[in-house]
Amino acid sequence: METAARVALTEGLECVTLRRIAEELAVRPGLISHYFPSAEDLVGEAFSVAATGELDALLPAERPHGTPTQWLAHYFALSAGEAYDDISRLWINARHLSRYRPVLRDRVTEQELASDDRLEQLIREGVARGEFHTEDPRATAIQILVVLDGLGAHANSDRTDRPEAVTRMALTTAERELGLPHGALTDVPPPTEPAA
Repeated sequence: METAARVALTEGLECVTLRRIAEELAVRPGLISHYFPSAEDLVGEAFSVAATGELDALLPAERPHGTPTQWLAHYFALSAGEAYDDISRLWINARHLSRYRPVLRDRVTEQELASDDRLEQLIREGVARGEFHTEDPRATAIQILVVLDGLGAHANSDRTDRPEAVTRMALTTAERELGLPHGALTDVPPPTEPAA
């Protein structure tokens, strides 16, 4: 699955085929089809593995150290710029193909809900600690994710002339919706484990 996820991220979901993954692993295609009887199942699982890996890197479910503000700043730092473009392209690709592929459509829906849930939980933690202020953590999480998705939709475009206000639009949205001052999510120290 790691190989299929890598191919999906670097080349697109259309390149995730039983034959291609078998070639990458130097095995016969029959071995792959033993575990994934249809290419659609393989594509869906490749997307899920890549998207789950992205979510775990951006915003781990378990955060034993650091503050919600540090984790949210960390989330934005990792989800901006060229380093995030491959995963943005994968999401664009998956959403397009899911129109015609029911297995993939279900996986996209599952991953969208997982992202919503993970960010909502972080926001709820921030509200409980008095760091964030919002009446509806779920709606706030979805607003932030919609802006990130919108910016990610330009992963294939030249962004050199993009105004700063557009570049930091997701940050601005989060700061406004969470009752934070402008710049509160910029230059925040990363969530590190406390010294022993």
